[in-house]
Amino acid sequence: MVFEGYSFSFDWEIALMEWLQAHIPAGVISFISQFSLFGEELMLIAIMGFIYLAYNKEMGRKIGTAICLGLCAAPMIKNLFFRRRPYFDNEGIKCLRPVDADADLYDIAAQGYSFPSGHSTNAAVTYPSIARFAQNHKKALTIIATVLCILVGFSRVVVGCHFPTDVLCGWILGLVVMIFVSTLYGRISDRRVIFAILAVLGGIGMFYCDTNDYFASYGLLIGFMLSEPFEKKYVKFKETKSPLAAFIRVIAAGPIYYGLNFLLKLPFSGEFLNNGTLLAHSVRALRYGIVIFAITAIYPMLFKFVPFRGKNEEEQKNDNL
Repeated sequence: MVFEGYSFSFDWEIALMEWLQAHIPAGVISFISQFSLFGEELMLIAIMGFIYLAYNKEMGRKIGTAICLGLCAAPMIKNLFFRRRPYFDNEGIKCLRPVDADADLYDIAAQGYSFPSGHSTNAAVTYPSIARFAQNHKKALTIIATVLCILVGFSRVVVGCHFPTDVLCGWILGLVVMIFVSTLYGRISDRRVIFAILAVLGGIGMFYCDTNDYFASYGLLIGFMLSEPFEKKYVKFKETKSPLAAFIRVIAAGPIYYGLNFLLKLPFSGEFLNNGTLLAHSVRALRYGIVIFAITAIYPMLFKFVPFRGKNEEEQKNDNL
């Protein structure tokens, strides 16, 4: 059973959250809460998928690595502090957007710990990374990244899922991860060394983490890193300038993600997958590792077929010669 956690906060945090929920109209809160989507894992995977599969493979590789490390980092810290969510112990704070809508609000195994905010961490990793690794429009992308990070963090406070200090530390953690990954790629040319460093750092949580999110994230990190040498040797797919091809590449990856995840769960009972043992956690990590490897290394083999290929102008000219 997952530890039930500790309750600690500053008085000003509780007062601020109660004031916000009492004075912001329900409709406005509902609108603001939608910005939480920009910090959720599926949104990040979709963004990473578009950049990697269609727009710029190398840029997608770097951003994806930062995202995967950030997904590991937040639960690693959560499993050190065990901070309970604000609404657990403060009747004046309501949870308006639970992490798991199908589970009991006070089931900490399902709803997770509070510190730091995973959504804020994810946002601070992803959007600044896009601005950092993009070759054009850096100033505009930096402004957009800053606005999105603020909106994601504010949404988590307003819906009662995180204390303000959760969000602040989530932003700091995300930026640290982004800068760290950027520095690795800037100073180390051997990708094997980078992967080894990230695998060791991300794997520290294996010794003490007891939540599903960490093991799923670590599986994503390992699977994504292992996909690069395979893709470079056997696949070598190219980006596309065709909007239709880009759309098909990204959309078609969705059924593969969900379908393969579903198939890999079939050999195991639901009770086993959720019993919290190291074996069950390891199966989860392996499952997510296989899924991300399949999407980033094997699935691109299909791109040589129409309409996946989406030939660019130079390729079309060569075909006409």
